[in-house]
Formats: sequence, C-alpha cells, structure tokens
Amino acid sequence: MKIILVLLGTALLFLPLITIGVRKLTGASARNALMSNVAMFFGLFLLTSVLGLSGAASAAAPEAAATAAAAGADGLVTGLKYIGAGLAVGLSGIGGGIAVSSSAAAALGAISENESMFGKSLIFVGLAEGVALYGLIIALVLLFVS
Repeated sequence: MKIILVLLGTALLFLPLITIGVRKLTGASARNALMSNVAMFFGLFLLTSVLGLSGAASAAAPEAAATAAAAGADGLVTGLKYIGAGLAVGLSGIGGGIAVSSSAAAALGAISENESMFGKSLIFVGLAEGVALYGLIIALVLLFVS
C-alpha cells in the first residue's frame, strides 16, 4: 500500500512536466494546462494530508509504530503540525509573490522616470519578500520546537 501511495505521489509530482510538454506539442490552451496543474497540486496535497494524518509515512520500526498507535492522537498531532507548516510556507509564499509582483512593477515604473528612486523602491520590494520569510520561520518553529 505504501509503495502505491509513493508511486502515486511521484506521478502527481511529475505530471505537470508532462502537461507542459503536451501543451508545447499540441498547442493546447494555457487554461487547460493551468487547471490540470491545479488539480495535480490538490491531489498531491490530499495524498500528503492522508499520509500525515494516518501516520503511514513514518519510517519507524514496527515496535515504535505500535507504541505510536497506542498513544492514539500522536499521529494526528504530527500530521496537523506538518499541514500547518505547509500552509504557513505556501500561503506566505503566495502572498509574498503577489506583493512582490505589484511592488516590483511600481518600482520599475518609478525607476524609469527617476533613477534616484532605486534605493527606496528596493526597500519596498525587500519588505514584500519578507512576508515569505516570516512564513518559513513559522514553519520551522512548528516543525522543530515542541
């Protein structure tokens, strides 16, 4: 069962590359490729959530797995910890990307009109990138500080 789940996860991870290749060969629309990539992402997210919540992804010895199963909610806590860390990194990365895209476009416009605005615009773009770093720090705290 674990081998099938690992193979399914690997297939979901590499299928976007296949859709990109098919799109280049056939000239299909970008909307179809985007929808398939989104579907594969959520499929992989669902797969990792099931593995994390069930405790099937642990590589512990059978004795340790038996004691963890006896503990009951330990697997649930660990799975939710990983989901929280993933959401912290993912959502902060999306927010940081949106912030950088808008601030960088405005910065390029300001620099094209007045070259002395480079330093100020660089500060604003750097502040927007900080959002993603904060999400990474929160994820590291969730994973390694108990």
